[in-house]
Amino acid sequence: MSKEIKRYVGINNEINGGMTDTAKIIRDAWTFGFIPETETCENWTIEGIQALWDKVNDQWTQYGFKVVELPPDIRERFDRIQDDAVKRARQSGWDPDRDISEDH
Repeated sequence: MSKEIKRYVGINNEINGGMTDTAKIIRDAWTFGFIPETETCENWTIEGIQALWDKVNDQWTQYGFKVVELPPDIRERFDRIQDDAVKRARQSGWDPDRDISEDH
């Protein structure tokens, strides 16, 4: 019996309006230009997501994992992508305050 390959649901189908670790990696991949902003990664395998995660992590290493260290053009793209993501997530019912209160 063959094992079913797990596939990613895609950033637009994520829980919490896409406020997850995997969705953040995808947004960062858009920021760094590894994939086009139209790529949702829907149906990607775990291995594909992991490879993207590794690329993004390597890129962040160059900037010390600090947004303030990004070059202006990348910083602008990062800010725009993150702002859009927060707006979409809030429209889908995501509440960051609830997530914080659940951690305590």
